[in-house]
Amino acid sequence: MAEAVLEVVLNNLSSLIQKEIGLFLGFQQDFNSLSSLLSSIKATLEDAEEKQFSNRAIKDWLLKLKDTAYVLDDILDECATQVLELEHGGFQCGPSHKVQSSCLSSLSSKHVAFRYKIAKKMKKIRDRLNEIAEERSMFHLTEIVKEKRSGVLDWRQTTSIITQPRIYGRDEEKNKIVEFLVGDASVLVDLPVYPIVGLGGLGKTALVQLIFNHERVVNHFELRIWVCVSEDFSLKRMTKAIIESASGHACEDLDLEPLQRKLLDLLKGKRYLLVLDDVWDDEQENWQRLKYVLACGGKGASVLVTTRLPKVAAIMGTVPPHDLSLLSDNDCLDLLKQRAFGPNDEEREELVVIGKEIVKKCRGVPLAAMALGSLLRFKREEIEWLNVKESKLWDLQGENCVMPALRLSYLNLPVKLRQCFSFCALFPKDEIINKKFLIDLWMANGFLSSNAMLQTEDIGNEVWNELYWRSFFQDIEHDGFGKIQKFKMHDLVHDLAQSITEEVNCCITEPSPSNRIRHLSIYGRKSRVVGSIQLQGIKSLRTFLTPTSHCSPPQLQRVRETM
Repeated sequence: MAEAVLEVVLNNLSSLIQKEIGLFLGFQQDFNSLSSLLSSIKATLEDAEEKQFSNRAIKDWLLKLKDTAYVLDDILDECATQVLELEHGGFQCGPSHKVQSSCLSSLSSKHVAFRYKIAKKMKKIRDRLNEIAEERSMFHLTEIVKEKRSGVLDWRQTTSIITQPRIYGRDEEKNKIVEFLVGDASVLVDLPVYPIVGLGGLGKTALVQLIFNHERVVNHFELRIWVCVSEDFSLKRMTKAIIESASGHACEDLDLEPLQRKLLDLLKGKRYLLVLDDVWDDEQENWQRLKYVLACGGKGASVLVTTRLPKVAAIMGTVPPHDLSLLSDNDCLDLLKQRAFGPNDEEREELVVIGKEIVKKCRGVPLAAMALGSLLRFKREEIEWLNVKESKLWDLQGENCVMPALRLSYLNLPVKLRQCFSFCALFPKDEIINKKFLIDLWMANGFLSSNAMLQTEDIGNEVWNELYWRSFFQDIEHDGFGKIQKFKMHDLVHDLAQSITEEVNCCITEPSPSNRIRHLSIYGRKSRVVGSIQLQGIKSLRTFLTPTSHCSPPQLQRVRETM
């Protein structure tokens, strides 16, 4: 999120420089040097964003950077506001008017005092940013431009081998897809492509492993092929991976032409099943070029695709996608008990009772149930299980597969969307969020910028749609004309937002905010007396939502002044 914050500040700096506000107020050199310094720091932030989750020192460094960037943004706001006051008073300071070096002498003592105050703040913030830039060298961060990875990271590799002793709650979905593959798929004219869509950790890969190894599927298809796609959907890499999986042998690093001919020879006229697991690429052209080659198969040849992104399913699918359901609490409990007690341990009733409460954290996501069960494997005291029940998921030691799996969705976001997503931590869990209200909040905080073609509200709609297409939002509610009005977030997606921005956004029932909070939300019965809230420690509050705000969108107020 630091990169998104810096981008907003850099845009504000650029705007002030273009309007010659810095030149008029005497801070043009400061603005230019700060812009250069922030740009150099920003170049390493993509690397830092990924490393912060495994390196606490980098996370602390990013927090310092964000805090400083917010303070600088407040200073820029003060400068812009001062110029508005001057223009309102009849003093013209736009770029079309030549600025004389002596013009400040004609201003009142109030404005001279303002310039002195800002000069002190500017020096302090510049020194702070120089320190932060120097600290950066300790982390050996690489200046990178975000691009799709080549190949698949080892920890993200998947195979067709079933690795779980038992899969809970998927029999009905498994049978439905198997029935399609061995039945309906054989009568379709075009190559059937069946997408399976779901949240990270929902068990898409586990379900497809069951299908891939099902007796009816094994007997029906002449050839079964499994490819873990991940982010790299380059045509050459995909062609080579399919050849290697189909043939069982390593493939030479040939040019695309001979690779495609080799693939045609392998698949031509055969009834094959191809699984493309964990697809992220939403470039339609890449898929169309590969699909053209895959179409050489025989009657009944089929492709199964797993993805987190409904947008990918819409591009690749030739049949309606299968939206993977959430597991029931009972299935999650069975999965948790399987991991917590093992095959030989006796299930203790008093622990199972607590386990029933713990699985509510999972909200139907089997990966969370497995992680929590593994965490409890050698804990046999009630107090230990109660501690897990009361803890935040990302604070638990041993949750080494839940949050990293979900963070992939966050890290895959374009930088301009990260801040908009993490801002949603401001709302309580299970909140029905008004779409227009959220977009208004994004606009009020400067997260969105218009362009020559679209207004800011239209940009906000595009951002919301993109987050929806990436499975961050769910339970959509429409009005009578089919227009989306409200939505919700899955609890684990909400946890993801909080884990990314817990030091910036705060959503509490009893107000005790820290001084680094920038966006504050108060809700719950005990928070109705807003007048009792102690906000003196907050230095730069930008958003403040009261319990009433959560019921119906109020008129927006963006808090900018020091409390």
